[in-house]
Amino acid sequence: MKKNSLSIFMVLMLVLAIGLGGCAKGSGDGPLPQSRLVYGSGDYTVINPALYEHGEINLLLFTGLTRHDGNNQVVADLATDWSYDEKTCTYTFRLRQDVKWHDGQPFTARDVRFTLEAIMDPENASENASNFEDITQIETPDDYTVAITLCAPNVALLDYLTIGILPAHLLEGKDLATDDFNRNPIGTGPYKLEKWAVGQSITLVRNQDFYRGVPRIETVVFKIVQDSKARALQLKSGKLDLAQVTPEDADSFRTKGYTVYDMKTADYRGILYNFNSDFFKANRELPTILCYAIDRQAIVDTVLKGCGQAAYSPLQAGPYNNPDIEKFTYDPEKCARLLDEAGWKMGPDGVREKNGQKLAFVLHNGQGDQVRIDMSTIVSQQLKAVGADVKVSVDALVDWAGQEAYLIGWGSPFDPDDHTYKVFGTGKGANYSAYSNARIDELLTRARQTDDIAERKQLYGQFQQEMTKDMPYTFIAYVDAIYVTKPGLSGIKADTVLGHHGVGIFWNVAEWTIE
Repeated sequence: MKKNSLSIFMVLMLVLAIGLGGCAKGSGDGPLPQSRLVYGSGDYTVINPALYEHGEINLLLFTGLTRHDGNNQVVADLATDWSYDEKTCTYTFRLRQDVKWHDGQPFTARDVRFTLEAIMDPENASENASNFEDITQIETPDDYTVAITLCAPNVALLDYLTIGILPAHLLEGKDLATDDFNRNPIGTGPYKLEKWAVGQSITLVRNQDFYRGVPRIETVVFKIVQDSKARALQLKSGKLDLAQVTPEDADSFRTKGYTVYDMKTADYRGILYNFNSDFFKANRELPTILCYAIDRQAIVDTVLKGCGQAAYSPLQAGPYNNPDIEKFTYDPEKCARLLDEAGWKMGPDGVREKNGQKLAFVLHNGQGDQVRIDMSTIVSQQLKAVGADVKVSVDALVDWAGQEAYLIGWGSPFDPDDHTYKVFGTGKGANYSAYSNARIDELLTRARQTDDIAERKQLYGQFQQEMTKDMPYTFIAYVDAIYVTKPGLSGIKADTVLGHHGVGIFWNVAEWTIE
């Protein structure tokens, strides 16, 4: 009797073990695997895609009317499809009816209208406002239809409507900038917030109701590791499963069983000059002249280890690039001559002066980005050679209004209006240099208000040509985004061109798996 009981017990245990094993691996329509991905991330103080452009975590928590696929083409997302009336410049979107917010409430057209109006409201000071300033009317004839009317054609609107939609039922009537929602975001994305340990980690769990299919990885942890060197060390120690690393650190992973992704980007680095600062307000000629003092290829070779290319334009990594413009090839002798002609004479201490003022300013950097800091150090040395005293500062906080110069990063692989109009247009939301050029304003406005591809290409070509006469930045390099993963993580699409800060790698995160 005891022998039979033991046999039955062993059979039951075997069946249970097989069942658990099947659950762990996941198969077909069966239970999904219990898995966890730890990603080395920068820090967040708020999460709100309507107000703040930066934040790769947005792709996991929120979705938009449209989205970008692996080829960066616009496809439907919260919208099922759309039509366009050329006579009235009106896009009409039909919405999915199977979408729920993370709190279980249904998604409707009300949410779309609320989000767009919140972005356009000057009181909210959204970084994205200029992307939507052509909108003159938003109508919601029913719960699943949205009609958006523009003052003129703007084909970039479909790109901009990838922005994450916010829940009206949680935010209507509240102060969008200060509401607790920004620390407890509710979206429609593949993952939802489980826990936020300030300054340490943000834990997300998969959204079982995600309308495009339940994500394969159960938990994604954004572990806050600001310093790029620290990320590499934590990858090696097993504390991280995925992180973006510097070209220098990437070499140490290439022969150790890790997967190293060298991904192309539209992400450039350059010197932002603050034209509201006393120094550059009084010496507007300097940014254009100093462009000749920078040996870009040397920076690509040494700092980036060849993982990038020398930069001369904000649209260089796309079909609207104008390759025939002045590229400011490294020519310190020409730089010195132009400085002389502009009245900047070499002083006995090796620093140029004009009207009793030295050619001296501070080039600021954020903490943790060793690539930018290394670039700034080389730039300082190269500028010293032509008589400019440039000190490098690494700061915990960015003082956009008070600084003289900053090692900036921008770049978008999408429509050319993105990261041009709002970055270089007078008074626009991401114009941190206070740059103002009436001719460039005109060209960028005309380019966003025509849907004729040939005309747009001509206008963006003229924009780039005009910029060479009055440079807002010294463009330095386009950088590759190098991601390292531990063995067992799959689903990353290495051929997708990424954007600013390497953002975009998570575009298909719901399809990733990890062992």
